[in-house]
Order: sequence, then C-alpha cells, then structure tokens
Amino acid sequence: MSFIEEMTWRGMVHDIMPGTEEMLNKERVTGYIGFDPTADSLHIGNLVQIMTLVHFQRAGHKPIALVGGATGMVGDPSGKSAERNLLDTDTLQHNLTCVKAQLEKFLDFSDPENGAEMANNYDWFKDFNFLDFIRDVGKHISINYMLAKDSVKSRLETGMSFTEFTYQLVQGYDFYHLWKNKNCKLQLGGSDQWGNIVTGTELIRRKESGEAFAMTTPLIKKADGTKFGKTAGGSVWLDREKTSPYKFYQYWINASDEDAANFIRIFTLKSKEEIEAIEAEHKEAPHLRVLQKALASDITERVHSKEDVDAAIEASQILFMKGDEAVQAFKNLSEQMFNDIFDGVPQGEVAKSEFDGGIDIIALLAEKSGFLASNGEARRALKENSVSVNRAKVKMDAKVTSSDLIAGKYLLLQRGKKNNFVVKAV
Repeated sequence: MSFIEEMTWRGMVHDIMPGTEEMLNKERVTGYIGFDPTADSLHIGNLVQIMTLVHFQRAGHKPIALVGGATGMVGDPSGKSAERNLLDTDTLQHNLTCVKAQLEKFLDFSDPENGAEMANNYDWFKDFNFLDFIRDVGKHISINYMLAKDSVKSRLETGMSFTEFTYQLVQGYDFYHLWKNKNCKLQLGGSDQWGNIVTGTELIRRKESGEAFAMTTPLIKKADGTKFGKTAGGSVWLDREKTSPYKFYQYWINASDEDAANFIRIFTLKSKEEIEAIEAEHKEAPHLRVLQKALASDITERVHSKEDVDAAIEASQILFMKGDEAVQAFKNLSEQMFNDIFDGVPQGEVAKSEFDGGIDIIALLAEKSGFLASNGEARRALKENSVSVNRAKVKMDAKVTSSDLIAGKYLLLQRGKKNNFVVKAV
C-alpha cells in the first residue's frame, strides 16, 4: 500500500497539493515535519505527526524530523489566541535533546537507504543576519500574501507582534533550505500549518523556480467536543515523569467507542483487517472494552514498554478485586502506582510515629485523619460494617499499625464503595 493510500484509509489526509501522490508513487521522496521544542517532552498531540513520519518511512520514503531551535525562539501564531513566551538558548537546547530521544523510539535512524534524520533550524539561522534575510527571503513574499493567511487574520484584531508575523517566512525558509540542501520535496504537518507550509512551496517557486509539495493531517478532536490530549491534570505527555505509564494507559482505556475506533487507526500500526476484526469482537460484547484495551496496550507499549502495560493492567484490575485477593494486591503496590491510582482522592496526614504503637480505628477515621466528621459517625460506620482499611473490612476494636502502611507511607480508607480517603504518614 502506498503512503497516501495508507494515510487515506486511516483518515489522516486533510489537504494535499496536486501532484503530491504522483511524485510519491514514482520515486523515493525526502519529506519533513517540524516539531515545537517549547517543552522538554512531546505530548500525545504530537503523536499524529510522529505516526505520519512512521508511515512515510514504512512506505520507503526518507523522513526528516525538524526540531525548531530557531523558530522556538520566535513563536508560531497558528492556532494561538495570544503570543507565547520565548525561550532562552539553554532551555531550548535541553528541550531539543529530550525531544530527539523520544523521536528515536519511533523512527529508524540507521537504515542506509531511508534512515530518518534530525535537523535543527538553529543550525542555519544562527549566522543569518536580519539584513540578509529580508534581502534574500523577504523580498520574494508580499505583505498581501502573508496577510491572507488564516493564522494572521485571526490575530489582527487582538494584536500580533512583528516577530510572530514573520514566523511564516522563517518556516518557509526552513522548507527552502531543506529543499536546496537535502533534496526535500515534501512538507507534512497538521492542518493548522497549511498556510505556513505553502509559504515554503511558494518561496521555493519564486526564489528558484523549483517545485515542492505539501500534505496535512486533520486536527484530532474527541467525539464529546473536549480537546484531544487534555485531562483534568493537563496534557498527556510521552515523558513518564510528566505523565506516568499508568495514567497514559488510562487515557486511552477511557476513550469512548467512537473515539477508540478513530484513535486505533491513527495511533497504531495495526492493519485494516486487524482493526476490523477487533471492532467486530468489540461489537459482540462492548462492556469488555476490547477496542479500548487493544488501543491502550499497543500505544503504551510503544511509548513506554511491555512491562509498563502489564503493570497498568494489573493496577487497573486491583480496583475491581474483592476480598483477600484485593487486600493482598494492595499490600504489594509501589508508592508510584498507589499515587497514580488514587491521584485526586482526598487526603489527610498523620504523624508516622503514631502508627508505631497502633492507632485506634475510631480515632484514625475521625480526629486523626479528618476522613469522617466525628467519633460518633465513625462508630456508626463501623457498626454498619462499611469501613475498610486497604480494602480489608475492619471492626470497632481494630488498631492500625505501621505494618499496615502501603509502601511504608499510605493507607486507603473507605466507607462504602465510593467514599475513598488517603492517609499519608509523615
């Protein structure tokens, strides 16, 4: 299957310049996508473009991942309502190093024929002075052409700096430089980048009478209207320190059926036949969430590891365990996994030394932790047999000791099935 055929059935083609498919079908093409280095990790919004390069390389073409060391200092107005903060050189260099390491997990940089390359536009902009730029680049693109771009028009009323206004010229020159020096004929990107991309093809045409091509992917949206890649805690990152593998897995496992059917096409390498078989199985028993599990396992393993997938599945299952099995599983939880599972659950702190001699359960539930409002409420709950410590039911005369602390630090208190509270020993 050709690159365009592959991208089309996966629903990943938005705009494509005439002649692009014909060129791709007749020769090995070098193409590039730019990545924003304003953070030290990519997030799942970037995965669309990462997967675009993966498919591009699998189809036999040569991908270039351009990290914008120079453009990161300027700021892209596309899709933005306000100008973003500019970064200093040291911060940008740290971010570039981290982003490169993440891209290397997806792309093959070793193939002698079509191995991926990294490029940093700071390399060709660092010695490019302003007068040379406006003489050699700026004169080829008219103000009228630049003002017609949606990314500019949407900002004219609220205000836009000259710095951001010129961004499309800087990105356009990136394409020209790669075309001139790397024989790069295609730029790929999200649909919000179309205006910047065609500025590059226009610059190549006007400056050198050359020919270059463009293709964009749709911006990913969730069926319920909420923003893809965002949670209550913010962006879903590829860096495990910013988004743990468990939370990463949970993002995909919680996708709606409609979203999961879309995401599994975009974010996995499963074939059309494989995906249709998974969908058929899911349709037979939707409550088993076969589609979501296939999606979450595949993408978590590629971003993190098989061990992380197994740990995330095990942690997810713990929440549904009952009796002795649940109690034993809780005892073995790591601190990281405990925090991941119960992130956002109300917490209280109790001095660790108090657990050494054992804390009376009534005192722990009320005055010590603040979980329940009073000793009287604690007694009523215990009489109802509705109180659990680390998923084990407790009685009125129970004492909780340091040996009960998960990872030497935590307790999970429960009243009924849904009222949870974390005690942290400090």
